[in-house]
Amino acid sequence: MAASGRLAIAATATVVIALVATYSLTRKQELDGFASCRATNVIGGSGAIGGAFTLTDENGSRVTDKEVLAKPALVYFGYTYCPDVCPTDSARNAEAVDILEENGHEVTPVFISVDPRRDTPEVLKEWTDYLHPRMIGLTGSEDEIKAVANDYKTYYKVPDAPADDSYLVDHMTQTYLMLPGYGFVEFFSRDETADQVAERTACFMDAAQSEN
Repeated sequence: MAASGRLAIAATATVVIALVATYSLTRKQELDGFASCRATNVIGGSGAIGGAFTLTDENGSRVTDKEVLAKPALVYFGYTYCPDVCPTDSARNAEAVDILEENGHEVTPVFISVDPRRDTPEVLKEWTDYLHPRMIGLTGSEDEIKAVANDYKTYYKVPDAPADDSYLVDHMTQTYLMLPGYGFVEFFSRDETADQVAERTACFMDAAQSEN
């Protein structure tokens, strides 16, 4: 085959690949109504992250995911004895919720303990009331917390035999944006500011409303 012919075939292949890539991206955006709001590569709403649960809230009441996540929510897994990361992240989420409320968006801040041994409802109530009046704190048995963490694809590790109550818990620090009717739609990393979390959350909420 002449060189010109090979060049023509290569050029045609390049155009086809580009068109397929463009179509795939466009189709992905069509299928993902939140594409303009998204900063991660995770497509939410598929049910792969999150799931049904029954846990104990900070008032000692048994509650389900349908009650806790009845409104848009920012969900964070941590523990109240955490010396720095959890208070900082939870305060950021609480500030984002206030910013959203000022702009007409009601979002529930949710804190799920990965340290049920120490985080009793009474301990959680003091923690959540300090951070935000509408923050919901959740705890449960070790098996219940493990099941929820597995459903949300998050990691934590409590020491097997701590010598005392001063132990630390290793855990992931992402915040989950959950929307009624969609479930999980986005992660927020801990380096995002309250303004950034609020702005992108509002984008998702507005997009969801426009679809309904």
